[in-house]
Amino acid sequence: MERGRCQLLQQRWLEVLRAHADRPALYLAAEGRVLTFAELQAAAEARPPAGTEVCAVGQGLPFLLEVLRAWRDDAVLRPLDGGNMARLSSAPWPDSACHVKRTSGSTGTPREVLFSAAQLAADADHIVRTMGLRPDWPNICVISMAHSYGFSNLVLPLLLHGIPLVLAESPLPQVLRNTFSGGPAFTLAAVPAMWRAWHAAGVIDERIRLAISAGAPLPLELERALYQACGVKLHNFYGSSECGGIAYDRTSVPRPDARLAGTAMEGVSLAIDAANGRLTVQSAAVGIGYGDADPDLERGRFQTSDLVRLEAGAVWLEGRASEAINVAGRKMSPSLIEEKLLALPGVRHCVVFGIPSVDPARVEEIAVCLNLSECTGISEIQQASARLLPAMEQPRQWRLCPDLEPDARGKISRAGWREWWHRG
Repeated sequence: MERGRCQLLQQRWLEVLRAHADRPALYLAAEGRVLTFAELQAAAEARPPAGTEVCAVGQGLPFLLEVLRAWRDDAVLRPLDGGNMARLSSAPWPDSACHVKRTSGSTGTPREVLFSAAQLAADADHIVRTMGLRPDWPNICVISMAHSYGFSNLVLPLLLHGIPLVLAESPLPQVLRNTFSGGPAFTLAAVPAMWRAWHAAGVIDERIRLAISAGAPLPLELERALYQACGVKLHNFYGSSECGGIAYDRTSVPRPDARLAGTAMEGVSLAIDAANGRLTVQSAAVGIGYGDADPDLERGRFQTSDLVRLEAGAVWLEGRASEAINVAGRKMSPSLIEEKLLALPGVRHCVVFGIPSVDPARVEEIAVCLNLSECTGISEIQQASARLLPAMEQPRQWRLCPDLEPDARGKISRAGWREWWHRG
């Protein structure tokens, strides 16, 4: 293996260590203790030598120590949730690859995305500059550090920028309330389902100086409710495993429309492909490529599957090219229909997709799976939908699914639930 694939990351970490050795790096909330940057380094140095590859499984301090071990020993790092160590591709890692992300598979089969040290560092730099992450506002860790969102927003700012991390015991509201008692100001990055639960429990207050939501579409009613209840502005963050951060809502008040993702991250250039209308991202943070060749991800350019409008620097999401539902020749956006249904009282979660129509002229029908509150019936939502949605956007097939919940990344797999529907 060519040496030096992790050299940039290791050098950046050692610079942070020299500048902040005696400062707090980790607040271990469950144990009531604090580790300085020097103590974190000492714990990492005690780890045995790594081979050519390090699989970092889990969360918390052990995960961070595996990251530092991989960088120290110039090994390819594969952050994973659970015990599934299997590689998705048998191709050898390129010499420049030091990190492997695994996509969520929310729109299809999970894939591995390869990154160089410079690409990882660039994503962290873009996030810190764009969001204004600060050492005196420690990040509270409630999302998985193995996922792209958590790795870039929590792990890399800690190790490359010296921004401390609070390791919360769990995302439960009471645990979060207890975590807040440990300091006056925090940054909290989470997914919409977590923000909804915390808001319902009344645990969010002014100690959250920077509130970030990503991983799934942020409902406008949740953003507004949080702002009205406690004055906390929830900033929408739009990104992808393949390229890191794409756009961020920098404004100080709730967005006027849920389709508004924000404006381009610092260091990121956006364009619309004239041939297919899909968003194209160019930046120093775009990954090397997938484990197998794909023209959508190469040479610092990633073509997403998202259809967007770009207006005065703002990104407006109009749906996914691969998920559009063909109803009698008109393309319906499932995400926009979901947004409207989620605004109805009693709808906890929903997922919308197309299924084949018995009428060839209609091509597809709109189907929806719903997780409703206990006091809400499906007929009630159907009646409200008839008043809310245009005729072409009306679902024709409905199923009540109490098990419908976002995964650890805050996502609901449209492909997975479509497959479930056909099996049933």
